Amino acid sequence: MKTDLNENEDLSTQIAEAIRDAIIEGSLIVDQRLPSEAELCEKFDVGRSTVREALKRLAAQNLIRTQRGAAGGAFVNRMSFEEAYDQQITTSTLLLSMNRVDFETACEARYALERSCAPLSAQRRTADQLATMRAEIHRQSQPGLTDEAFCASDVAFHRALVDGAGNPVLSYQLAGAVEAMQPLMNMITYTQRDRERIVGLHTRLADAIEGQDGDGADNTLSELAEYTIELGRRRLAVKQSSSV
Repeated sequence: MKTDLNENEDLSTQIAEAIRDAIIEGSLIVDQRLPSEAELCEKFDVGRSTVREALKRLAAQNLIRTQRGAAGGAFVNRMSFEEAYDQQITTSTLLLSMNRVDFETACEARYALERSCAPLSAQRRTADQLATMRAEIHRQSQPGLTDEAFCASDVAFHRALVDGAGNPVLSYQLAGAVEAMQPLMNMITYTQRDRERIVGLHTRLADAIEGQDGDGADNTLSELAEYTIELGRRRLAVKQSSSV
């Protein structure tokens, strides 16, 4: 583990990065106990408050967990893609809102990523995932469904399509795209969209996935992307005309 620190940079950040690198490299393995706070202070030649701040950073990234008691301490965590989903969604949401990515850029990225899943989903989706897609289509068709409920159903539909690819790396990467970008897109376009048209596109998507038609699913997603961008442009035009 690298213990040389640059005095001109944040010390706790450097310590956290050194421990993280040791975990990634395999020098520290899953469930292994980290050196005690006193030992880390000695290794890095820093005070206890600096070490504690570094450990907090690692815990916030789910890289370590702490246990109390005689056999306690900080241990290397066993991470899973499922456990990392929430962090990915939160990070993506913050990046989109703080950096103010324009609508078309977000839309382009979101659908380009999902289209990479379509051929795989057409081949690998489970009966349960297809049933979820069908159930959400039925839900979206119900009269009186609120905008919030329609948006939530939209996310659930696309989540099932993505997970149908059977690739946890893709599911993890798309957690932010579907569950962060999609709600933001819905907020922008909900006043302009035609629910019947969206339900029709979703139905075609589900039919293609059920029929193992990867090209058909990809083409339908492309059409849905174009429609979403069109809705965003309409919303922008309405907003600009109202401000004149």
